[in-house]
Amino acid sequence: MSTEINPANKGANNVSVFRKTEKSDAAFTKTNLNACLSSLAKEFRRLNGTAMPAEIILIGGASVLANYGFRNVTYDVDAVIHASSVMKQVVNRVADKLGLPNGWLNMDFKVTKSYSDRLTEISVYYKTFSNIVTVRTVAAEYLVAMKLMSGRQYKNDLSDIAGILSEHQKRGEPITREEIDGAVEKLYGGWTDIPQSSRDFCQDIFDNGDYKAIYNEVIESEQSAKKALLDFEEQYPKTLNEENINTVIEQAKRRKEASSSDTPRSGE
Repeated sequence: MSTEINPANKGANNVSVFRKTEKSDAAFTKTNLNACLSSLAKEFRRLNGTAMPAEIILIGGASVLANYGFRNVTYDVDAVIHASSVMKQVVNRVADKLGLPNGWLNMDFKVTKSYSDRLTEISVYYKTFSNIVTVRTVAAEYLVAMKLMSGRQYKNDLSDIAGILSEHQKRGEPITREEIDGAVEKLYGGWTDIPQSSRDFCQDIFDNGDYKAIYNEVIESEQSAKKALLDFEEQYPKTLNEENINTVIEQAKRRKEASSSDTPRSGE
């Protein structure tokens, strides 16, 4: 028997688990991401001088955006930031100058389960701006490992995995299951803490091998999940939390499947 969500049971664990999917109207593309980082570096150089350079490691959607063509936008820029204390002021000034949301460049992900203190070690060079801010990204197999750890059905975690595998396959540089195993081991000490749904997805996608087709399927599923959560959040504000979010998505899927099966086919 399925467990129904009772909107009255809001509990103490209410969190903004879904808010970042609709965080702001500002969308970062690969082009304007580079422009924002360039503006950041110029402002940092002006306020900080040249004696102490900064390093930024792009994580998650920003790292995918910087390295691949299948992802068009991301809505904030998660990063590991190694810089003097003036960087916080610089981020705010660039936000004001370019009309970006507060916290457009942030380290919020450090409190999530996908964070690992080995990210600096496994990062790869991307660009240097104004000879003062070096930007790095996360190598493919480690991006996949991080997305597996997150495994959110309503974000781009699983579609990003399929997209990364597809692009590397197209480039003639396929990523192997062994490389993913090694990345998971290095970042998280093994598969123990990876969600079972992510483990199943990883096994299924490597067994299937048609990464592009799976990407298209997963994108559609993620969009449906996002809509279901938006509808639920609108109807029952401040009810979604870490414990019930997947159940809400599954209930929406079952309702959609039941509705489809009840719809008479043409000619019947």
